[in-house]
Amino acid sequence: MRDLRVTYTPRGRKPVEAVRGLSFSVREGEVLALLGPNGAGKTSTVEVLEGYREPTAGAVRVLGFDPTSRADARTFREQIGIVLQQSEGELYLTVAESVDRNAGYYPWPHDPDEVIEMVGLTDKADAQVRTLSGGQRRRLDLALGIIGGPRLLFLDEPTTGFDPSARRSSWDLIRSLRELGTTIVLTTHYMDEAQALADRIIVIAKGQLVAEGTPESLGGRATADARIRFVVPPALDGTRVPVSPGDHAELDGFMLTVTTADPTRALHNLTGWALQRGARLEGLSVERPTLEDIYLQLVGKQEGEQ
Repeated sequence: MRDLRVTYTPRGRKPVEAVRGLSFSVREGEVLALLGPNGAGKTSTVEVLEGYREPTAGAVRVLGFDPTSRADARTFREQIGIVLQQSEGELYLTVAESVDRNAGYYPWPHDPDEVIEMVGLTDKADAQVRTLSGGQRRRLDLALGIIGGPRLLFLDEPTTGFDPSARRSSWDLIRSLRELGTTIVLTTHYMDEAQALADRIIVIAKGQLVAEGTPESLGGRATADARIRFVVPPALDGTRVPVSPGDHAELDGFMLTVTTADPTRALHNLTGWALQRGARLEGLSVERPTLEDIYLQLVGKQEGEQ
């Protein structure tokens, strides 16, 4: 994708530029997470990639195809899978009938029974779609998305409504698809999901690229200051804790937080200080900024500049 621009005009309102010069690539066989706040342009971007929306400007190629070309539409759609954030399906078909029907749209589909088992719906195979819970419907959506054996799979908030156990099972399924060589474009609001699944993350805000990197390196996360936290023993004076030049200490009651660029050195100083006094540092932890921390910083900075 090079310099993608998408503009639309809501009824009775001025034109809105949803995507403003966005450029990125997706590598074969990787899981790419596309993150951004509501209104960032994620949906418009993905709709262009899926062939459902014409770009206003820019160049887009997906699996070597122009996704909006009618001439290539059938061949293109046989090679992609889509799991939408919301889909109704045929409410009076059973799970097995729904998956069997969709399998017929593809030249080399997976075995329907195996796919139903993969998404954990074997015991619901003969149940009508209308009787499924919200989480079970999302599992069916996932089954319909992968039944065709896609080279490229679009997942839009795939685990919304899942309980923790079902989310973990779905993550395992997505990992297994990647191991089979499926390329996956994932949009999610769950930072732990992006952390667990993505090889690479792209953050967009206001229709523009904000940052790109691995979950560990995004926004300088790997080199960001660490936070060392522990409870200061009541017998010791928290204001006299050894803090090296350049580090910052903040005492909140008995909880001390030391922000440092060199956690190894800082820990050595702090634990040595405690051991010399026969004290224990309860609740001791060392943390880098979480992916959510970095995401909020990136998006907040971008929105503050607008």
